[in-house]
Amino acid sequence: MLDCAIIGGGPAGLNAALVLGRAKRKVILFDHNKPRNAVTQESHGFITRDGVSPSEFRDFAHQDISKYPSVQVEKVKIVEVKKESSSIFRLTTQEGKTFLSRKVMLATGLKESLPNVKGIREYYGKSLFSCPYCDGWELRDQPLVLIAENSNASHLAKTIYQWSNDLVLCSNGQPILSADDEQLLKSKGVIIKKERIEKLSGANGKLEKVFFEDGTDMDRVGGFVTTELEQPNNFAHTLGCEMNKNNGIIVDGLGRTNIEGVYAAGDMTFSGPAQLIIAAGQGVRAAAGINHDLTMEEFNEGVSLSKNLV
Repeated sequence: MLDCAIIGGGPAGLNAALVLGRAKRKVILFDHNKPRNAVTQESHGFITRDGVSPSEFRDFAHQDISKYPSVQVEKVKIVEVKKESSSIFRLTTQEGKTFLSRKVMLATGLKESLPNVKGIREYYGKSLFSCPYCDGWELRDQPLVLIAENSNASHLAKTIYQWSNDLVLCSNGQPILSADDEQLLKSKGVIIKKERIEKLSGANGKLEKVFFEDGTDMDRVGGFVTTELEQPNNFAHTLGCEMNKNNGIIVDGLGRTNIEGVYAAGDMTFSGPAQLIIAAGQGVRAAAGINHDLTMEEFNEGVSLSKNLV
């Protein structure tokens, strides 16, 4: 019987596994290695690891975790999680193998979709990014584009402006800006292009030009896109976890969901910016919650047993 099954091998799951391993908990981390940040060349903002690639970060984490013999990593995909009783969960892999665990931590991240622009994935993660805090420094003071099709466009444009005021906001034919936002952005020198984008042009993932359906084009060396994010699986829904208005899993300060024995951490809680260091920190908090709850349960079981023997 496992103390905890962690589903997801990103920074939240990895850090939780480390903390629980140091607490001598019997843990399995399920990681089928399909991270959302696989296209990312470098990750930034994590002290001592600034500029690390996602694959390097994962390798470092696995080296750290390997020091703790009670933690096992299974490179398999979990397809079903069921609550068998008040204190036992059954997890089933894609191959049909099952595991029993006292606690379950969800840390599978999010699934994203990009704006509807032909060929955009060729540039995503190389010269087009989603987070200015992660990649704004590398693009500072250069001619940039923001391709946005949702209501976050204005906020993101204002944020990007800190790194470069040579900015074109492309709404790709979508009515996403209010008149007030459009006027404010234009007053700061931001160019607004409402026409649909015909294509992007560049080489080896490096953006050079944006072509519009009205026949115009603009030189740009890179930029940002707004993405639509959603849960990558139905685990939270089938377990009965409460969700917030953004479809993120609601958790308390120690990663507990409303379902006893189920915890969540990282991007899938929608509780902060999608940053490596934030997800890792949430993994630590959830691990502390898991270990605390296991400890209290074990002491209470001992008290109950003593009373029955009297």
